[in-house]
Amino acid sequence: MRLTARDVSYTYPRGDHQVLAGASFDIPAGTSAAIVGPSGSGKTTLLSLMGHLLPMQKGSIAAVDDAGVERPLSDTASWVLQTVSLLPDRTAADNVAVGAYSDGADRAEARVRAVETLRAVGLAGHESDAARILSGGEAQRVAIARALASHRPIILADEPTGQLDARTSSTVLDAMIGAHGQRTVVIVTHDPEVAERCDLVLELRDGVIHERGRL
Repeated sequence: MRLTARDVSYTYPRGDHQVLAGASFDIPAGTSAAIVGPSGSGKTTLLSLMGHLLPMQKGSIAAVDDAGVERPLSDTASWVLQTVSLLPDRTAADNVAVGAYSDGADRAEARVRAVETLRAVGLAGHESDAARILSGGEAQRVAIARALASHRPIILADEPTGQLDARTSSTVLDAMIGAHGQRTVVIVTHDPEVAERCDLVLELRDGVIHERGRL
């Protein structure tokens, strides 16, 4: 699923600072893209507009399938939010299964996906752990596994490795972007090592996108 943005501008209703000022990009299908930039540059705002968490003010963002048909991002993207939100009294596997249910998996299939994706993020053996007893880093990995358990073609991730050490971050990135060509992955990050793992690096500066490089 290809992602495009054209002349996206955004100003928060209670502020006079234009966070985005005509940002544009083109992320090919199956590509991993890192959005980087200093704090306050609009990275999370742009990601939120992509995921329909904020209303569009000016410009357009579209997901386009292989036939050239635009598809709603609300139906084609799964999220990894910066703030982890799990069902505390349910198991890790139950929480991950929610991602599979979101695109129509039945209970048996959801369980299979939960086990597979927990293993992929380094949490094999934690399937039955209640979410409330998990560490912050483990909870973050459950949230990532939940997004992976959905087979939606786009993943939007806001600082997905922020609570993880270098080794665990590498494992998670392998799971998110290692299956090259299968999903379009967009990651907001401050970590240069995460950005280096992505195919495309988009830097937000003064409200616009500067393509820093394609690996």
